[in-house]
Amino acid sequence: MTSAINPAWLAATEFLDYHHPAMQAFVADAIGDATEPTTKAVRLYYAVRDKIRYDPYRFRMAPEAMRASTCVIDMAGYCVPKAVLYAACLRAVGIPARPGFADVKNHLSTEKLTRLMGTDIFAWHGYVSVLLNGKWVKATPAFNIEMCERFGVLPLEFDGSTDSLMHSYNAADQRHMEYVKQRGEFDDLPYDELVAEMKRLYPAMVAMNASQTGAHGDFASEAVLKVD
Repeated sequence: MTSAINPAWLAATEFLDYHHPAMQAFVADAIGDATEPTTKAVRLYYAVRDKIRYDPYRFRMAPEAMRASTCVIDMAGYCVPKAVLYAACLRAVGIPARPGFADVKNHLSTEKLTRLMGTDIFAWHGYVSVLLNGKWVKATPAFNIEMCERFGVLPLEFDGSTDSLMHSYNAADQRHMEYVKQRGEFDDLPYDELVAEMKRLYPAMVAMNASQTGAHGDFASEAVLKVD
């Protein structure tokens, strides 16, 4: 059980900017007529998971690129902006939430993405910790349903009561995601720390996107590199 609710878990921030008009419209459309917190959380989860296309090539480090409102306006983003977006949506309806991060080993990446990253370790992979019915549960809305179907990955479901974390195996029983390091959960996006780590770990990806606004690949059409 949790103690008193920290106001920081509900606050709008530079990155969790849920007062933005685009955010307000997205949240209202997603929750519809829901009044119960768990129902709202679940509806918001699926809206972020499936309406916002997962795109790891939108690897922009500028502050505005990390904001929830930008993710909604673009209708695409990689796991970090999508986690920030989901946390902001939850706070917008009064549900305490914190963006969380972990390093994962991706056993089913693509050749182009692995080459650009120089590794199959995805550092600072984003998820969200949600306070519902007196307990914290984890939700990971990164991979939209179309991407899962394309790559044969089991979609992550969320019911508001159990953790929704990356599957160890895909639909063909091949190794998929392996959690290797927990980075922590935060009241706001730890922007400076995250960007410093991205520049250190993925210099080619960061440099490629430094002065660009568009994607540099079509992740949805790339072939999966089956390394296991």
